[in-house]
Parts: sequence; C-alpha cells; structure tokens
Amino acid sequence: MKERIQKIISASGLASRRAGERMISEGLVRINGVTASLGDSADPETDVIEVGGKRISAQGRKTYIMLNKPRGYITSLSDEKGRPCVAELVSSVGKRVYPVGRLDMYSEGLLIMTDDGDFANRLMHPSGEKCKTYRLTISGECSDRALSVMRSPLLIGGYRIRPAEVAVVKSDKNTTLLDVTIHEGRNRQIRKMCEQAGLKLTRLVRISESGLELSDLPVGKWRYLTEAEVEMLK
Repeated sequence: MKERIQKIISASGLASRRAGERMISEGLVRINGVTASLGDSADPETDVIEVGGKRISAQGRKTYIMLNKPRGYITSLSDEKGRPCVAELVSSVGKRVYPVGRLDMYSEGLLIMTDDGDFANRLMHPSGEKCKTYRLTISGECSDRALSVMRSPLLIGGYRIRPAEVAVVKSDKNTTLLDVTIHEGRNRQIRKMCEQAGLKLTRLVRISESGLELSDLPVGKWRYLTEAEVEMLK
C-alpha cells in the first residue's frame, strides 16, 4: 500500500515526519534509485527506499488496524480454555498485533489492534478521556426513568463514572436501540449501567472510538487505519 515518504520514514523510527520532509527536500531520500520529492509516495513492502544511502526496512514499521470483532471471541492472543481469540481473525496481517483495550466475549464491534506499544498506552491511559460509543439493543421499551439512570453518574465497581450521553435511535414495544457514549472504560461498564437501569441488554456493539468509526466494515474483518486516522488517534 502506497504511503507518503515522510510517513514511511517516521514509521521506521529513523526520524520524525518533519525531519523526514527536510531529508526529502535536501535530496537525501531515494525511491528505487530515483531521488524523491516532497509529495512522492511509495510502497514500503515492494519499493526500495533509501535515506542517506541506507535502506529502510519495512519490518521496522508499525502496524495499526481496526477489527470488527464478532460475538463469541475473546480479546486476547491466546486462551488456555481454547476459546476463539481475536488473534485468529487478524492472522493475515502478518505481524503480531495486540488489542488496544478490551471487548468482552459477548460484545462486538470496533477493536483497534497494533504493535505500537506507546500508541496503545496513550489510547488506554485514563487521562486521555477517549470517548467510546456503543449501539445497544434492549429488549422491550425503555422508560424515561431508565434513560435517566443511564445518564446518571453511576457508581460502577466503587468508581463514580462521568454521566453518559444516551440517544434513542429506535424504539417500539419489542426493541429499543440506544447509542451510549462513555468517557471511561470500566470493566463491563455498559452492562453494569444497564443492570442498574433495569434494562435487558441483548446486544452490545462498539461503533466508534475517539472519532474513529466502525462504519460498514463487515463482522470478523479488519482493515488498516489510514494515515489521517492514526494521526487523529495520536
């Protein structure tokens, strides 16, 4: 996949993106033997990219992907109980990528995976206050009282959570769809919120995280994050 040369230089760990741009301007970067110009792109997997006469290895580049996790998979690379793991779904990436955060076995949706430890730690650190939105399927109608509870600063596992943003997407006597945005990631937080509100949760799908949208990515499939998406998350 072709990318801007300065991004490839930065991902290799050789220099920052801005420093990479200076190297390109100074004529120090070559693509397949041809001096590169600002704005040029290349495929680090197939093109020979040299900086100051030294070739950049694609092996040193970091990988960032999004998986649409199916129900029934655990957010782990292996499991002593033999349960299906998300690692099985991303084996075609060709690198060992780790989940950023968690989705429990019965939850679905957007899961970021990477081999960039610093990037993962920044996303998971509580000080980041990253917003995550979930699409909830509730059995039956959702009362005004239940909605009020869901929007309250509830006590979850001894921790007072920030009030969630709750929007009713669809509602009838059989099913209610809610979009719930939270600012923390307490263990099974959404499920415990529903329990306190007296709601019967039948399906839980994470549809966005920190501005990154699941969109129409098929269940069980993954894709690389774009340069703009990685920069946004950083």
